[in-house]
Amino acid sequence: MNNMSVPGKQTSYVIGCSFVAALGGLLFGFDTAVISGTLADLKSVFMLSNASLGFTVAIALVGTIVGAIVFGKPSDIYGRRFVLFVLAICYLISALGSALAWGWYSFLFFRFLGGLAVGGASVVSPMYIAEIAPAKMRGRLVALTQFNIVLGILLAFLSNYGIAIFDMSVTNWRWMFAVEAIPSFLFFLLLFKVPRSPRWLIAKQRVDEAYVVLSKLCKDEHEIQHEMNAVKASLDVKHHSAKEPFFEREYAIPIFLAIAIASFNQLSGINAILYYAPSIFEMAGAGQDTALLQSVAVGVVNLIFTMLAMLVIDLIGRRSLMLIGSVGYLISLSAIAASFYYYNQMFTRTGGLIVLVSIFLFIAAHAFGQGAVIWVFISEIFPNRIRARGQALGSFTHWFMAALISWIFPVIAAQSGGSAFAFFAVMMFLQLLWVIFIMPETKGIPLEQIQKKLHIK
Repeated sequence: MNNMSVPGKQTSYVIGCSFVAALGGLLFGFDTAVISGTLADLKSVFMLSNASLGFTVAIALVGTIVGAIVFGKPSDIYGRRFVLFVLAICYLISALGSALAWGWYSFLFFRFLGGLAVGGASVVSPMYIAEIAPAKMRGRLVALTQFNIVLGILLAFLSNYGIAIFDMSVTNWRWMFAVEAIPSFLFFLLLFKVPRSPRWLIAKQRVDEAYVVLSKLCKDEHEIQHEMNAVKASLDVKHHSAKEPFFEREYAIPIFLAIAIASFNQLSGINAILYYAPSIFEMAGAGQDTALLQSVAVGVVNLIFTMLAMLVIDLIGRRSLMLIGSVGYLISLSAIAASFYYYNQMFTRTGGLIVLVSIFLFIAAHAFGQGAVIWVFISEIFPNRIRARGQALGSFTHWFMAALISWIFPVIAAQSGGSAFAFFAVMMFLQLLWVIFIMPETKGIPLEQIQKKLHIK
């Protein structure tokens, strides 16, 4: 027993390892938002049309779709930590390559590579954390990835604003991408300090190594044996259900729910607004530097309301958060659309203020509703035997819709900003109806009872 960790040390070690893995989420958020401050320069430097600019933004999202699909199997073969190392290298190369790009095609390649890393991180980082965390801490620690995504978005906005203030003229956009190399390299170095996933080690019959890792993660011998037995049982169940058909009538309800919530997530316009926030503020009459500063405020609001949602999601339930978020979406998107229609690109100070406040409300509604609920909800509605494939379907739907909407948004917005936001508002009205009449509540219900509620045997 003398090799057992002191409880306080064990807790600190688990939190530390989870924080390192969650840096994949921070880079996910940073990479997602950093391009927002570079759009005007990219359009000028590479002489892009609105459609080409939309594709330039969307290419990273195409990478996320591919990354979410391709990095799952290597993580089973080579291990979660190994794949996290690969992702850190991809982030680093993408950051430096995007900053040093010698033409549009090279820039697209490096942004696609960054997208691969984002897609992989969205799968592997939370999976690794879930596999090293004790059951009693698992929910909060996995949620650390979502928190870091939002933090990464804020840091990207702050970085873009800081670089714009220093004003390095034509090289501003290059520095904005280059900054990401710093957390990428830090992520790579810190991964040497974290252990391999004990679940993966047991799956590879490396039980002694798994025991050593668990001795650092668990408080006593009883907990170690309990975790090892639980992992072995889980692996055995998974092995015997590997050929379980997925697209079966029995699973029609959870499949529909996963596709619906993931689609509505992007039909709100969230990624388009995060990517194009400075451009939207400029369309509403703000100067370039002011627009970047307002984007920083967007990141702060996102972070605050994400933390609030994490505190109450298990108290007031998933549907309540979605209802509140849907109403917030409707009010904010309708106000933005009306402002663009009314002012018709000739914004007064009042009009610009309406857009600013409405976008803050929109971000708060998203962070408190969809942003907090989507991945929790998808993980709860599928039975154990198909949960991984269900989450992959939700992730694929999310990223596919994100790529599509981010590609077409600048084209529509250039013709009529009001029309783009009016479309998002209509979609959120449909989401509100979906939440009221279709979405089930899963708070506090055992997974087996959720399956019965969804008519799954």
